[in-house]
This record gives sequence, C-alpha cells and structure tokens, in this order.
Amino acid sequence: MEKQAADKRLLGVVIPVGALRTKNGIGAGEFSDLAEFALLCRKMKIKLIQILPVNDTGFESSPYSSLTAFGLHPLYLSIDGLDEYSAAGSTVKNRIKKAKEKFDGYKRFSHYEILKEKLEICREIYEANKNDIAKSAENGALSEWIGQNAWVKEYAVFRRLKEKNEQKSWKDWKEYGEVSASDIEKLWNDKTMREEHFFWVWLQQALDIQFTKASKAITDAGIILEGDLPILMNDDSCDVWAHPEIFIKGLSAGAPPDMYSPDGQNWGFPIYNWEEQEKDNFAWWRKRLAVAQKYYQAYRIDHVLGFFRIWASSHNDYTSALGRYVPYMPVSSGDLKRLGFDKSRIRWVSKPHIRTSEIWDTLKINWGGMYTEAEIKAAADRIFSKALMRINDEELWLFKKKITGEKDIDSLNLHPAARNFLFKKWHDRLFLEYQKGRFFPVWHFRSSTAYNSFSQDEKNALEALLEKRRRKSERVWTQLGMKLLSVLTESSSMLPCAEDLGAVPDCVPRVLSKLRILGLRVVRWFRAWDKEGSPYIPFEEYPQLSVCTAAVHDSSTVREWWEKEADQEQFSGFIGVPSLPKIYNPGTAKIILSKTASARSRFRVFQIQDLLHLSNNWYSENPADERINVPGTCNDFNWTYRLPAMIGEIAKDKELILSVAQLSKVKAAKK
Repeated sequence: MEKQAADKRLLGVVIPVGALRTKNGIGAGEFSDLAEFALLCRKMKIKLIQILPVNDTGFESSPYSSLTAFGLHPLYLSIDGLDEYSAAGSTVKNRIKKAKEKFDGYKRFSHYEILKEKLEICREIYEANKNDIAKSAENGALSEWIGQNAWVKEYAVFRRLKEKNEQKSWKDWKEYGEVSASDIEKLWNDKTMREEHFFWVWLQQALDIQFTKASKAITDAGIILEGDLPILMNDDSCDVWAHPEIFIKGLSAGAPPDMYSPDGQNWGFPIYNWEEQEKDNFAWWRKRLAVAQKYYQAYRIDHVLGFFRIWASSHNDYTSALGRYVPYMPVSSGDLKRLGFDKSRIRWVSKPHIRTSEIWDTLKINWGGMYTEAEIKAAADRIFSKALMRINDEELWLFKKKITGEKDIDSLNLHPAARNFLFKKWHDRLFLEYQKGRFFPVWHFRSSTAYNSFSQDEKNALEALLEKRRRKSERVWTQLGMKLLSVLTESSSMLPCAEDLGAVPDCVPRVLSKLRILGLRVVRWFRAWDKEGSPYIPFEEYPQLSVCTAAVHDSSTVREWWEKEADQEQFSGFIGVPSLPKIYNPGTAKIILSKTASARSRFRVFQIQDLLHLSNNWYSENPADERINVPGTCNDFNWTYRLPAMIGEIAKDKELILSVAQLSKVKAAKK
C-alpha cells in the first residue's frame, strides 16, 4: 500500500480475529473467516479492517503478551483447511464436529479450552502424516518455506522446550534457560527432536498460507487490512530467550500513574536496549516489518511513546509508582548540592523516612478495639525488626537496605494493614535514586513528605531545575523517536498509524507529523484538559493526519460509556443535540457515530460492537458484556469477545448495513 493512501478519507472497523463467527470456526474466529467478514464490510462501504495482534501467545489470552514477534497463533488455524485434512480419518472429523457443537454455544470464547482442543487435533493429523511432512521439511516445499522464514527454527525449539517444561517460563527451566545462537542451532539439528520441531514448523506454514489467502481476499474486496504491532515483547517469549542482548534486564515497561491507575501500570515486559540494536541497524525490527508486510497494507504502532521514552519500573515492584522515563537527563548529586542540599538532605528527599508515631497510629487505627496494647506493640516490633532501621537515636526510621521493592516488603508476611502502610511509605519520596548519584523525580513527588517540608523558595528552585531537565530530556526524546520511527517508515511500504495515548511529550506530535504517521484521537479523551470544564475538541479541529475513534479495545463501548460514564449533558451540548436520549439506542448511536465520523481525520474507525448498536438486533442485555478488555484485571473474560451471531446472520440485517454505509458518506466538519 502506498503511504499516499493517508490522503484518502476512509471508514474503518476494528475487530479481533477471535471474535469472528462463521459455520466453519471451532468456537473462535479463524483467519479464513476474515474473507467472509470482508464481504460484509464491502456491503457496509467499510474500506479498512483493523485487527488486534495475531502472534502466538500460547495459552495467554492477551494478544499483547506474545511468545513470538513472528509466529502466528494456532488458535486462528482452520483445521479443515489443512492439506492433510482431506485424508484425516473419521475419528478426527467427528472430534472436530463435537468441538464445534460444544464451543459454538459459548457467548465468549474459551481461549484455553479451544486452543488445547485444536492443538490436540492437529497432533493427531500430524502423527498420521509426519513422514510426509518430514520429507517436505528436509527437501521439499516446507524446507523452502523454512529457508524463507529463518525465525521459525528458534521458535520451534522454544515451543518444544516450553511444552516439555509444562508451559513454564524459560526462566524456570532446569536446562536451556540461557542459550546462545549455536545452542539453538544444535537443538534444532537434534535428530531425536526432529518430529517435535517439524510439528511447530508445519503449523506455522499452514497459518501463513491461510492468513495470506485471507489477506488477499480482503484486498480483492477493495479493503485495507491493518495489523497491530505491539511495541513490547513478553518476558517469557522466544525473542527475549533467544536474543537477550537486545533487551535490558531488571526493568519492566509500563505506564505512569493516571486517573484510572493511580499507581501506574507495570506490564512486566522488558524494555529495549536501543544501543545494542543499532549495532546491526535494527535488523530485528526490520524483520518484524518484513513479515507483517506479507499480510497488511497498514499497521498500528502500539504505544508509540515507547519509541521516544519508556516508563520503566524495577522488576522488584508490582506497581510503577516508582517508575522513571528511559532515557532521561537525570538530576545529579551535584545539582542538589548546588541547591544547598547536604548529604543528609539528599537522603531526606530520596529515601522514605518513617516516624515511630506513624507506625503506632496506623496499627491503632486498624487494630484498635480488636487487639490488646501488648499485641499491637508486638506487631509494631515485628515491623521495626523485619523492615526498618533506625536513624541514630531519633524516632525516625529508614527501610533496611535489603528492601529494594514492593516484592521484598510483600515477602515479609506482615499483616495486610502493615503491608499496605509500608507500600505507601515506600512510595513517599521526592526522588528515585536509580543509580548512585542519579535521580528521577517520582510521579507524585509534589505529594511527598519531603517536598511539602520545603519552603516556597526551595520549591521554586527545585521546580526550575526539573524544568531544565525536562527540556533537555525532550531533546533526547525527539532525536530517539525520529531515529527509531524513521527505521520503521523506511523499512516498509505499509502505512503507519500510531497509538499515541497517555502522557504525551510535545515532541511526539511533531515527529509523527514530520514522518506522516497518523496519530490516534479518541473522542472521549481528546479534550482541552487544561481549560475549565475540560471541553471536547471540536471535530473540525481534528488533525487530518490522524485516526479518529469513539472507543478502543481497552475502554468501554460507546454504549456503556454513554449510559455509565459520560457527562451526558456536556457531551450533548458539545455535539449540538441537547435532547439526546439518556438510554442508548440505535437513534442515539446514529447521532454519536455520525458526529464522530465528521472528524477531519483521514480514518474514522469504529469497534464492531459500536457499529452493531446501529441496529436493535445486536444489543447484549448488559453493556459491560460487550467489552473486549478491562485494563488492570486478569480473568477469563478479557480478550474473548465474540460477535453476537454468525457473520452470515448479521449480513441479513439491512437496517444495519444501510446505517453503517451512511457513516461512510458523512463529510468532514469545516472550520
């Protein structure tokens, strides 16, 4: 796809592949189902289909927790589309039939159950054909495919070892937890493991063939297919295992605190070693894009902010309250000394100090009336002895040196009230000293005890210093973002679309604009937050070089937002329809989605759930059931959304098709 396609104003839809429903699937959507979905989209005048990541995540349902940057997910394999299926026995075919009957009744699909069943069926088919597959892998079509996809060797070895170790993280394997390239090559060539390796290779070739075919069907329908490239890799992934040199150990990526996550988000994913990657001209990223370009004409750059700076926390913390930006121009010991800080005051601002009275007060508040004075004293003594060390003879305490993070506090097995108190105090500092003499201001530093002990003059001097460091850091972020994103844009003809949500530094929109990368604008969050009432940004002021959407996979649907979260009066006034119903219905949906479609953005993209609400036929009883993911939660609900009916049934809804098609005709709002 030519990047000039960014100049075309298109209507798009977002759908996870697993959400698709056809008569052919086994309880969850498959790549082949995309062809039928494309026909429905063509009727709706939709010109872009955006899917969530489709790389193999194993039994983890989150598509952003991948085991591989290159391999596709076996969950999306159409078993009856395999070349070997026609020769499969009645036992296999009956098993597939029963699986379809069992799983098709689920309102949301069971990632674990379906994947387990499909892999077992694939094993049966493989066992019946393994000799022919081995011949092909050694001197045939499969061998040629392996030569064109060298990544599959380490992937197959990794998957085989992971299965041998009962799906445990590679960090917990008794052997081969740390390997070199020669170790992996030796394991790949182990003749005793040949059949196991060829199984995973055979699956990947089949997935590649099926996804390529589906991609072509979408293109033939005149529709762009947009993929999703997560910036980060799961710590327990083939890539981190096989290429540890391109990652930084000990730091975990995430997001800083915000109104939804007051302690931030700690994703548990390692951050990149950009200096190391630059040595081979970012070959790993270029390979990722080359593989993606086989299927996609456009791609979403997940968390594009991470190419400028990444919010990183210690692996020893659960939260990211004490995270820091990498890179960042640090505050030094010399900077603090120039502000008049001596050694003890530098300690005061960078290490949590706890007064004896705080311990007693906390225990009395939580335990008063339930425990005797002696029991409370014993609990306090336990905290002092296990977690804290006294400063001389003062009634003031520091954490022991062995306490390096929240996980260390947790390991002390203290009462929950004491644990929570220590967690809170662990965060109570102005600076994080992440290396000796190098400091980063913690996110909530203005709430810290240290900061609030300053005079106004001291606060002003400190704020001036931090502003200087921010400006210097911004220049570093600009250079890094330009360098890394230039690698992406020059390595592929795909159109890049960036997910640029969160705490966005000023340099991000400038770099994206210069490289003609589309940014993301979510209506409910695209507001003038610094102005009174946080007014919504008018649709005529949306940048043309952007993707406008009403909801994302991590948010509620428009329906749930309208009924449970929105300031209806303010939003109704914003769109100029003061009489908008308080209960969501197709009429409400048509007005809100039409107004959204009037944004000047090149792409106006809607979640499939939000489009389905244009018809009365597809409403769930509970709007929360229509969500894809609820951030900060881990359960069987997330990432398992399914369409409410087969694609063929939805295609019969003429009212829906007409209403969606009308969105494509909405003209851009004028200034």
